Amino acid sequence: MSIPQISEFTIRRHANAKSFQRGEAYYEAGAVNAITQRGDLLQADVVGSETKPYHVSLNFDSSGLTSVNCTCAYNFDGWCKHIVATMLVCARHSEHIEQRPTLEELLDRLDHIQTQRLLQELVAEYPSLIEAIDRRVNWMSISAIKEQTIKPVRLITTIDPAPFRREVRQILRDAVRYFEEGYEEDPIVEELLSVVQTATDFSQRGDGKNAIAILEAITSTCVENWDDVAEYGAENDEIVEELNQAWCEAILTTELTPEEKVDIQINLEAWQDEWNADFGLIMEALRQGWDYPPLAQVLQGNFTERGAWEEEVPDYADDLALIRLKILEHQERYQEYLYLAEAEGQTEQYLTMLGRLGRVEEAIDAAQTQMNSMEEAFALAKTLSVQGALQQALDIAQSGLNLPGNCQYELGTWTSDLAIELGNREAALLAIKAAFQVNPSFIDYQKIEELAGENWESVKTDLLRIIRTHGGWGTESAKVDIFLHEGLIDDAIAIVSELSSYYSELIHRVMNAAIPHNPTWVIANACRRAEKIMDAGKAEYYYYAVEWLKKARNAYLESGKKADWLSYRQNLMQSHGRKHKLMGMFKQRDME
Repeated sequence: MSIPQISEFTIRRHANAKSFQRGEAYYEAGAVNAITQRGDLLQADVVGSETKPYHVSLNFDSSGLTSVNCTCAYNFDGWCKHIVATMLVCARHSEHIEQRPTLEELLDRLDHIQTQRLLQELVAEYPSLIEAIDRRVNWMSISAIKEQTIKPVRLITTIDPAPFRREVRQILRDAVRYFEEGYEEDPIVEELLSVVQTATDFSQRGDGKNAIAILEAITSTCVENWDDVAEYGAENDEIVEELNQAWCEAILTTELTPEEKVDIQINLEAWQDEWNADFGLIMEALRQGWDYPPLAQVLQGNFTERGAWEEEVPDYADDLALIRLKILEHQERYQEYLYLAEAEGQTEQYLTMLGRLGRVEEAIDAAQTQMNSMEEAFALAKTLSVQGALQQALDIAQSGLNLPGNCQYELGTWTSDLAIELGNREAALLAIKAAFQVNPSFIDYQKIEELAGENWESVKTDLLRIIRTHGGWGTESAKVDIFLHEGLIDDAIAIVSELSSYYSELIHRVMNAAIPHNPTWVIANACRRAEKIMDAGKAEYYYYAVEWLKKARNAYLESGKKADWLSYRQNLMQSHGRKHKLMGMFKQRDME
């Protein structure tokens, strides 16, 4: 199967601006290794900040991409930089993709005995696979029971919870070992969340009964064994939050008898007391179900200012509403979804669902009165763009830039890219300037210069004022890039003069530019940094001291003060003469 056509604009629409920029840098650096295609699956290894490369997988069918995943921890807005880099290879150099046989094609080469031997050898090499196989066999057995059932009945047989208890106990034991070996990173949450996700997968398939069985195993085992990791400072807040979400979804996905509800409530009350946890969200979902009168009224389109509540609205009302919306969407109960989203003030979900249903004009009309944040505008604009309503998406995105919110940079760069796609350079310029105001970058500066055309000089004045007054952390490099590009050496010097030597690469760049312009500053700043290292007497840092002194030497020589340099160098050699490693470095040709 050939891979779907992927344009760079499509990639930008699925990633925020920062991820796209970093992903493009990874692509340019050749970080994407061994990209292969096996049927409708693309896989790539991407070299990143960790020792092991990150693994990217892309699933697709005849209609396009169906899922995109990466093993990195990024879980924010859209695709991560590793996915972006992989996508850029697909878009720009699809000939680099190696064709490999699918899993089905590989297994077809084996008979029954060879397949068993393969599994046995894999388990011998990767012992943890036996637990995954145990669970999968259990699930497949349950699926077989379902398929043999003539008419829909409530399952009596539930999944065997024992493998999940063993897995949770093993995760907590491993965590103790990690803590004892001095690891600072908490290894528990990510591993436990993976087990919780298994229960969520059951819920999403409509099998809340088995999801509850898994969650009971996870929760009870955590409670029983948590003291072992609590001694090392492990906290349960994040896992409790995820359990609240997963339990709610499971409870609201299945029909429970009054007796089953009582049993679950008793367990939850005991667990939260023993674990010092708050399971109030689960308790409320258990109490309300779907028959709660105010909720039933809302789902019929009848609601008041209280929404789906008859008493004071609790803090977790939004969480519960979002879980219900997730279930309604999965069950394709779209009108009830819209009623609940509107009643509970979930504006982003309400507007985007209208857009996804193709009710574009209705979504735009509702946005005029209900859209209150950049985030809501951004979500709706992206939804409309996926629907092909690009001009409407641009209009909504431009409106969003005038609303309060915390995604101005992402919204601005996305809007600018869309406006360029539509040939609207004026809108593109205004949007990228809005992005630049909150997060200046040299790449965007150059893009603005291109878009401004003959108006560049007046626009440049505004941009320089922005970066001179911008106090955001992490923009030092962008400011220096821009100032050096414009020949504003004194401005660049002002940025780096008091920076720590952690920014040595940036400071060196400014010094190289400043040597013919202000050699006195280079000499003073470089010598101060070098002397601090030499006076500390730590030999492993002498290399850095010498690098600073090389900058000072170049500034002395460039300004015609060779004698002053030689005198300064001689004084240093007298002061630090017993530091043999340092003296050896001083005798290098480029230190004379």
